[in-house]
Amino acid sequence: MTGTRISADVQGTGAETPPTGQSRYGWLAAALRARILQGEWVPGEAIPPETLLAKSYSVALGTMRQALSLLVADGLLERRHGKGTFVKAGLDGATMMRFFRFRQSGEMQSAPTSRILARKLRLADPHEAEAFALPQGASVIEVQRLRSIDAHPCLLETLVLPLPAFAALTESDTAAWDDLLYPMYQRVCGVVIHHAQDHLSFDLLTATQAKRLALEKGHPCVRVQRQAFDLFNRCVELRTTLGDAFAFEYTAQVR
Repeated sequence: MTGTRISADVQGTGAETPPTGQSRYGWLAAALRARILQGEWVPGEAIPPETLLAKSYSVALGTMRQALSLLVADGLLERRHGKGTFVKAGLDGATMMRFFRFRQSGEMQSAPTSRILARKLRLADPHEAEAFALPQGASVIEVQRLRSIDAHPCLLETLVLPLPAFAALTESDTAAWDDLLYPMYQRVCGVVIHHAQDHLSFDLLTATQAKRLALEKGHPCVRVQRQAFDLFNRCVELRTTLGDAFAFEYTAQVR
């Protein structure tokens, strides 16, 4: 990062004191959050050093550190020892595999590959419109995807993406899509998946689903329903993932 860039980045926001009733570090955290959401510092990028930020806002270093700690606790920033503080890069898309074990002869699983089975534009249903805060009659992209390990199908996914945020994916060649979609969302559409919420349940595979997963009709499956959110805490992806229930494993740490 050049000296010129740092000089520009640490400009104050204009308001020099917090409103009545708000702590100074809380006000600072809100001001820094706004600059991140406005794209001044992009995901994965280091923000200016604490000392420069404190100087630009005319606050004590300890106060600035408190403000940054709030943003770290919120998951917007992350500290890297010896390197500085960075805007969190978001999810990489591989986390769904943590629910399943797919091993060959006891060996650790290989990296999954993906194949897009279908893509279509359609009207959002009421649940999707509510989740995405879309007006009545808005369109979405629906994607069917099969994920495999060592050419063996393991996960069947249906993804729903709102328009116009993902308009760049409507005409792109699905054969060239990345195996990990979240980095592709950021690169192609400018959408960062900051966090996600998963709901797990059990079901039985239909004939079509079972055929795609090389299983028998009625085979028990795990259904993972995900809502993924961007930096603004807006839902930007609905995903349903089906996998073999006999390959499912879940570990929770309770303290």
